Amino acid sequence: MEDSFEFLSLVLDSITEHIVVIDEAGDIKYVNRSWSAFGNNNECTVGHDWRGVNYLEVCDKAAGAGDDFGANAGDGIRSVIEQRSSLFYLEYPCHSPDEPRWFMMRVSPFRISDASYFVITHQNITERKLAEEKVLKLSRIDELTGIANRRHFNEFIESEWERCHRHNMPICLAMIDLDYFKLLNDSYGHQVGDKCLKSIGKILQNYALRPSDICARYGGEEFAIVYGDTNLQQAKGLLNELLKQIRSLNILNENSPTSPTLTASVGIYSTFPSKENNVSELIRRTDDLLYMAKKNGRNQIYS
Repeated sequence: MEDSFEFLSLVLDSITEHIVVIDEAGDIKYVNRSWSAFGNNNECTVGHDWRGVNYLEVCDKAAGAGDDFGANAGDGIRSVIEQRSSLFYLEYPCHSPDEPRWFMMRVSPFRISDASYFVITHQNITERKLAEEKVLKLSRIDELTGIANRRHFNEFIESEWERCHRHNMPICLAMIDLDYFKLLNDSYGHQVGDKCLKSIGKILQNYALRPSDICARYGGEEFAIVYGDTNLQQAKGLLNELLKQIRSLNILNENSPTSPTLTASVGIYSTFPSKENNVSELIRRTDDLLYMAKKNGRNQIYS
């Protein structure tokens, strides 16, 4: 068996992926040079000194500390050891202080002299993950304004609704419509209109700064802001400032019946998510309030 492991080490040491071999109990029997070098220079889980270490115990300890990767890795490795799965794959982050990094763990069985062992490889997939994140980000951004698009808004509000429901927190939605924007386009041309929308998008970004907030282009000249864990009074204070900032841009809209410069109307609604209501109702109620703001003179907030 020692000869077999010696031959195996010659093969695995030539591989750039980080590799560890464990037995059925989870005890580490071998790590390749790439694993050792990575462990000496980093603080990820695979960086532990391998001698006398039980890989499964390391996973369980991490899981006990709240590490989802540790729990998923331990379950996956055991599924291969217990022959419930023939292979196991898991992608996970292992970021350094200087750069983001992702790896893919792969677990596969093999036998030497009638004994079962398991190869665990950790392949660096950072380049692919960064490319995927870039594509995902682009798919969620409105090209003209640089803020979230309708698709991202729909995904976000559903997720934030569920989070607020779990923690019994309020969620607030604001719908913002630029007053008589069609007249602005007709009067000065679409290039001026596009420039105006870009200016509004830039302002909106300053009113959705927390992870629980999002500003999005809802459609045309209509925008939306979601505030998680925020009541109506808090949100109205922010939106009043937003309207002042839009007016302070002094964007000409001389044919508007409301004002010779650009203004906006806002509908805003706050609620506690429950089993009796849903996201569609939140959007409907907010849209109704926006309609009232426009019907009754525009350039104001209805709540």
